[in-house]
Amino acid sequence: MAGGKHVLGKQSERYVFGTVKVGEKGQIVIPKEARELFGIEAGDTLLVLGDARMGVVISRPEVVSGAAKQVFRNLEKEKSDGNGNL
Repeated sequence: MAGGKHVLGKQSERYVFGTVKVGEKGQIVIPKEARELFGIEAGDTLLVLGDARMGVVISRPEVVSGAAKQVFRNLEKEKSDGNGNL
């Protein structure tokens, strides 16, 4: 198992893999432990999301896809129920 430090020292599903530096071309290197834990390989496509207050999230597109589909289903349901103001 990857050796990322557990947040707050507790065994959990959240890890801290350290810091990375952004290169001149805006590139970063994902720590080896994180790549191994999440099965990230050279050539994989990752999704980059950002929030002005919360920061940046990097994820596999399929992880976020399920959540996005659920959000859109909920919006459609609200719209069809007459409760949504789209």
